[in-house]
Amino acid sequence: MGSLLKGISGIRWGELRDARQLPAGNIPPLLSRIAYGGEDTARLAIDELGDCICALGFVVGEATASTVPFLLELAGAPYVPCKAELLELLESIYRTVSWHSSAVAAGGPKRTSFREQPAWEVAARGAVRAGRPVVEGLASSMRREEAEPARKLLLTMDEAPPFPDL
Repeated sequence: MGSLLKGISGIRWGELRDARQLPAGNIPPLLSRIAYGGEDTARLAIDELGDCICALGFVVGEATASTVPFLLELAGAPYVPCKAELLELLESIYRTVSWHSSAVAAGGPKRTSFREQPAWEVAARGAVRAGRPVVEGLASSMRREEAEPARKLLLTMDEAPPFPDL
């Protein structure tokens, strides 16, 4: 897949489920379209990818945490378009607490069917947090369209409340 996305083949995408509980095999081609397509192609791919890894803007899936490092790689790459949209998607992923909230409301993951889903949120948030150096670099960019969403994501990382106790 070129110099970007080198590690993508090391993930067993077909064994993972996306946020819609569908096989995640369509994620690598979407990431490739973002990396190597033009701006319009990238924008459409980001929108479709958002549906796969952060459905409705607040539901993550099993494959979300595995996808985040590639989003960060693309956001930090010099010639990839639509960095603002990538950063906004990362912020949505970081803010997600719907599985935790649902599990708490239903009496905890051991008393409900919410056994794996809260862990998906923890893993996804951890993956975004691990990319903080990339986001900090973008926050200091001279390009306002990159710097502002990066600063917003950093603020979200600093201010997001912890997950509800399960």
